[in-house]
Amino acid sequence: MSQRLRGAGLRPTRQRILLGELLYGRGDRHVTAEMLFAEAADANIQLSLATVYNTLNQFTQAGLLRRIGLDGSRSFFDTNTTVHPHFYLHGEDVLIDVPETLALAQVPEPLPGHEISRLDIIIHIRRKASDI
Repeated sequence: MSQRLRGAGLRPTRQRILLGELLYGRGDRHVTAEMLFAEAADANIQLSLATVYNTLNQFTQAGLLRRIGLDGSRSFFDTNTTVHPHFYLHGEDVLIDVPETLALAQVPEPLPGHEISRLDIIIHIRRKASDI
């Protein structure tokens, strides 16, 4: 983990190493700051929620994570930083990768003087009333 952090231009502090091991120890996944904070507490890692938020933001700025904003108040962090679509399961608060390839026929041209910096596709779904 230390080498990965250094490669991204981050100093490998104790907190970054511990949170990085939690994040990347189980393959690609989606977490919120609150989820990672709870995992750290379960692993007897004493950190504040503010430290978790700061670390997730630093990892995102360094390109180690991708922030997926669901609305103005809720974000997930994805360890898979490639461009790929997601399903968000309403009522279950779960974000998962769309398992098949999604083809876009055309991406619109950006406004004059602008460029596309990233593309996020989130398909919001909920269970059918008959399945509840």
